[in-house]
Amino acid sequence: MKTDGFGKVLEFRADDTDEGIGMCGWILTAISWLIVIVTLPFSLCVCFKVVQEYERAVIFRLGRLLQGGSKGPGIFFVLPCIESYQKVDLRTITLGVPPQEVLTKDSVTVSVDAVVYYRVSNATVSVANVENAHHSTRLLAQTSLRNILGTKNLHEILSDRESISLAMQTILDEATAAWGIKVERVEIKDARLPEQLQRAMAAEAEAAREARAKVIAAEGEKKASGALRDASEIISESSSALQLRYLQTLNSISAEKNSTIIFPLPMDLVKNMVE
Repeated sequence: MKTDGFGKVLEFRADDTDEGIGMCGWILTAISWLIVIVTLPFSLCVCFKVVQEYERAVIFRLGRLLQGGSKGPGIFFVLPCIESYQKVDLRTITLGVPPQEVLTKDSVTVSVDAVVYYRVSNATVSVANVENAHHSTRLLAQTSLRNILGTKNLHEILSDRESISLAMQTILDEATAAWGIKVERVEIKDARLPEQLQRAMAAEAEAAREARAKVIAAEGEKKASGALRDASEIISESSSALQLRYLQTLNSISAEKNSTIIFPLPMDLVKNMVE
């Protein structure tokens, strides 16, 4: 096993040389080479393999990793009978995390799903250190999502998805480094709330909007009443101003093509007629 200065696993090598294969291994290797030579050129069709630009081949000889790590891209040589290889795809893989039912910190049940983008950074480690790197990453992503969301309140899940995604990416990247996996990005797709909670939140939002509307209407009435008071004071100072206002009102009514016109009468005149 090879590590860097911080103890992080970089590459797994069970045997960097052929010193540990023993006498039997040397005999089998010699027999394999003899078969290749005797069956030339037909053996070349079996021994030469090709991997694509985005692939690497991890070769095992008698169950041990060969020196030099993974092979590729291009052509590489495999001895028949004693060597086997496994192809590893290095392209970015999109992993859809299925919806997870989570109980948040404020005791609200929410269903959240996510998307994880990752790739194999070390083909040798991904084959030698874990049985199935992709399946292990999938299970770890589901568990990490539930653990992180369990420490958050509902409003944090709905409004602060970016920080949750970054925290989940950090946890996954650290845990999968020993498997040769590099997590590139994590995104929270959707957070589904129970229908009863959705209706309660909608009713609360509607009540808040109605309250704001009433406050705004009250403020408008207050301003309008103040303007009317100022107008009445100005009109009371001049009798002709009231007559002009009356004519302006008649003009507005006639412009709307109404057949009914109301003539205001002084209250003093009405009192005298009643008496």
